[in-house]
Amino acid sequence: MIARLRGKPTANTPEGLVLDVGGVGYLVHATPTAIRKGEATDEITVETYLHVREDVLQLYGFADRSERELFVHLLAVTGVGPKVALAIVSGSPAAELRRAIARGDAARFQAIPGIGKKTAERIVLELKEKLGDPALAPAPDASGERHLVARDALVELGWSLLDAERALAEVDLDLSPEERVRLALKKAA
Repeated sequence: MIARLRGKPTANTPEGLVLDVGGVGYLVHATPTAIRKGEATDEITVETYLHVREDVLQLYGFADRSERELFVHLLAVTGVGPKVALAIVSGSPAAELRRAIARGDAARFQAIPGIGKKTAERIVLELKEKLGDPALAPAPDASGERHLVARDALVELGWSLLDAERALAEVDLDLSPEERVRLALKKAA
């Protein structure tokens, strides 16, 4: 199992991030957070998960351990493969997704492309006990709270939850909610 890579990001392709580690280029299917992390520096450390199938080995990369842990939990859900799990983890901060699971918020997962009502309900049902109850869910971190404010603002402007999540997934989490909404609107125009 390859659990972590540290190296120089050399390319950002549609397939993922290419990370040069000791002269070997690893193609890592990465979350937007990990990709942004790579754009900001000459060398990065990426938490990884090696998915093994009989015909292919695929590396998935995450900005931090919490993203990877949630990804692994999602893979245990019936009907959720690595591409869907990556889409889920890519859509919002891991802490926010854990709270949605703890609250039983299946609608939150239906807003993600490729997730239907039954799969969303299955995610909540199968992971609720593993990830804890709502009283023990971690308090929102600053980036998660800013994401919720920005998403709610776009929904108030008439966007669907799905469109708001898609637009905000492409915007830096460290920006203020107002700036995130402004950039999302600008990209949509």
